[in-house]
Amino acid sequence: MNRGRIVCCALISSLALSGCASMSNTERRVTTGAAVGGAAAGIVSGSWGWAAAGAAAGAAGGYLYDQSKKNERRAYDQGVRDGQSKK
Repeated sequence: MNRGRIVCCALISSLALSGCASMSNTERRVTTGAAVGGAAAGIVSGSWGWAAAGAAAGAAGGYLYDQSKKNERRAYDQGVRDGQSKK
């Protein structure tokens, strides 16, 4: 029974991840955060309620990480533009 559940989860995960090819970076990061948060909370607690809460927290964390990366990229691009304009 346990082996069948593991195989089922692996199949569902691989099918879900195969749809990520056309996602934006934001969508990918939020989805990854939700998956990791939900899985971690579900494994630790063994409860669907906590797994859902973990997924929500993971999605929020993924979104915040994405915003941080975007701000980092904007600052880098601004520095490049400032450096080029001083020539």
